[in-house]
Amino acid sequence: MRSSSLPFVLLALLGMFSLGASCNSKQDPGPSQPAASSRIEKLEQVDTSSLTESERKVWADLVNTLLSPCGEPVSVAQCVAEKRACSACVPGARYAARLVTEGFEKAEIEESFSARYDPKKKMTIDTGDAPMRGAPMAKVTIVEFSDFECPYCGAAHPALSALLGDFPGQVNLVFKNFPLEGHKNSMPAARAAVAAQRQGKFWEMADRLFEHQRELSAEKIRELAQGIGLDMTQFDADVASPAVQQRVDSDKKQGTGLGIQGTPSLFVNGRAYKGSMQSLGKYLKEELGR
Repeated sequence: MRSSSLPFVLLALLGMFSLGASCNSKQDPGPSQPAASSRIEKLEQVDTSSLTESERKVWADLVNTLLSPCGEPVSVAQCVAEKRACSACVPGARYAARLVTEGFEKAEIEESFSARYDPKKKMTIDTGDAPMRGAPMAKVTIVEFSDFECPYCGAAHPALSALLGDFPGQVNLVFKNFPLEGHKNSMPAARAAVAAQRQGKFWEMADRLFEHQRELSAEKIRELAQGIGLDMTQFDADVASPAVQQRVDSDKKQGTGLGIQGTPSLFVNGRAYKGSMQSLGKYLKEELGR
C-alpha cells in the first residue's frame, strides 16, 4: 500500500510526525555559526526560482550562516561560490532551499541541516541480527526505533513499508524496539515480536501488532501469534525467556545512548532524520543521488 492511499487518520498522524512530533519527544539545540563573510544572495548551482522573495531571503540567511559540512570555517554559500572541494556543500544548499519551500522555520531547518551534515552527528548503529526489510546491500539504510503502542509509530509503519517499494533494492529498513514506560503493552508486544523473529516471522508479527495496537492485551498478542502460524509452545517459552527480554533491553539501551527520547525515531545512513514522513521519500532520493 502506497502512502498516498493511507486512511485520513494515518495521514494526519504522519503530518504531525515532523521535526520532533512523536511519543515523548524533545528538541535539540541548533548548530554553531561560521565566521563572518560577504553575504551571497544567489548560487548558480542552486535553483531558487520557486521561492518567493521572502523565502529567498530566508534561504540566503541560512546558506550564509550554516557551516560547510566538511568542517571548513566558511559558510555553505561561500563553499559553493568558491567551488571548494567539499562535495556536500551544493546538496546542502539545495536541501536548505527545499526545506524553505516546504515551509519549515529557520530554526527547524538549522536543526535538520546539522543532523544531516554535521560530521560529529553521524552515528554508528549496531544492527547486528536486528530484523531487516529490503535488500541487505542497499545503498541507504533506515534504522527505526519504535514502540508498538505509539500511534505515531503505527502511522509510520505502513508508510515506511511503502517507501521500500518506491526504492526497490536501494533502501532497506532495520527495526529496533524502544518501548516507552508510559505504554503498558509496548514491552509485552516487543517481546512477542522478538519471539516471532526467532521463528522467522518478525515482520508478520510486527504488521499485526501495529494493526491492533489499541487492543494489545496478553490474550490478543497470543491470538495474533497463533494467526501467523507460530509454534505456540516455543512462542510462550521465548516470550518469557531472559534472552528475549535482554534483546529488547539492548535495543532500548542503544537508542538511549543515541539520544532518543521519543518514537518513532529514524536514522538514515547513521544520521537522525528530522523531517516529516511525507518528505522522507525526497530525502532518500537525495541520499541515493549523492
